[in-house]
Amino acid sequence: MGDVVVAEKLVKNYDEFRAVDSIGFSIHQGECFGFLGPNGAGKSTTMRMIHCASPLTSGRLTVLDMDVQVDPRRIKALIGVAPQENNLDPDFSVIKNLTSYARYFNMEKALALKRSEELLKFMQLTEKRDEMVESLSGGMKRRLIIARALINEPRILILDEPTTGLDPQARHLIWERIRELKRKGVTVILTTHYMDEAEKLCDRLVIMDKGKIVVEGTPRKLIEERIGAEVLEIDEPSPEMEVFVQAKGWDFERTADRLLIYSRCCEDLLGELRTKFQLESVIIRRASLEDVFLRLTGRRLVE
Repeated sequence: MGDVVVAEKLVKNYDEFRAVDSIGFSIHQGECFGFLGPNGAGKSTTMRMIHCASPLTSGRLTVLDMDVQVDPRRIKALIGVAPQENNLDPDFSVIKNLTSYARYFNMEKALALKRSEELLKFMQLTEKRDEMVESLSGGMKRRLIIARALINEPRILILDEPTTGLDPQARHLIWERIRELKRKGVTVILTTHYMDEAEKLCDRLVIMDKGKIVVEGTPRKLIEERIGAEVLEIDEPSPEMEVFVQAKGWDFERTADRLLIYSRCCEDLLGELRTKFQLESVIIRRASLEDVFLRLTGRRLVE
C-alpha cells in the first residue's frame, strides 16, 4: 500500500509563533488517518498545508506524489475538503450548492447534476434537494458540506471536526459513510475532539501538542502501550492511599478529585487496596484513547 501524503521536517511559522515544529509522518492509501491534539496543537494548520490552503515555511510535503509548493492546483483537483465552519451559500438551495461548487472543477452541467443527485442520496438528503440551506438542521448542513467535498470524486477526503455539535444519529450516519468511502479506496484524513470517534474510525493517528507529534500509532496500540487494558478510578483518595500506590510502583495519575491507576488487571490491585483502605466509590473500566490523550497532553483546559 503506497503513501499518498508524506511530510518531512514540516514547519509552519506565523511571524514569531511556530505552529508546526519540524514534524514528519506518512499517510497510506485507503486508510483513515487522524490528527488529534488540544486547541493550538497545530493539527488544523497541518491539514491546511496538506490541501494547499496554507504554504509551508520549510521542510517537504508531498501529496499524491506531487510537491505542494510546485503543484498546488493539481493537488486541489484530487482532494475534497470539509471544513469545520459552515461555509455553504445561504442564497442557494441544497442542490444548487453542489452543482455550483462543481464548476470549480470544470465539470459539465449534466455530470455535475448527476453527481449531486448521487451525493444527496449517499448522505440521505434527497428529500431536502430543493430547500434553502438556512432551513436545514445543523446535522444536515454538516452532511451537505461532506457531500460537497465529494463532488469531484476525490482520492483524499479531509474532514475537520466533521461531527462537532451533532446528535448521535447524525454522528453515526457520518461514521457509516466514512467507512463506506474507505471501502471504495478513498483516503480519509480526520481531525476530531471526540476520542471515541477517533478510536472507532482511525486506522492510525498522531497526537500533537505545541506543534510537535507526541506519539503515532494505531488507537489500540497506543492504549496498550501508554495505559494498559484497564483503569481503576478511585474517588476522593486519601493521601495515605496515594503514598501506598506510589510505594507499590503502580502506574497511576492523580487528578483534582480522583486517583487513576492503570494496569492490565485492575481487579488484583483493587483487592490489595481493599485490605488496606476503606473504599467508598470505585470503578474499573476499559482503557480508552481519551486516557492516552489526557495523559500526554495534560488535563489543564487550553483556550
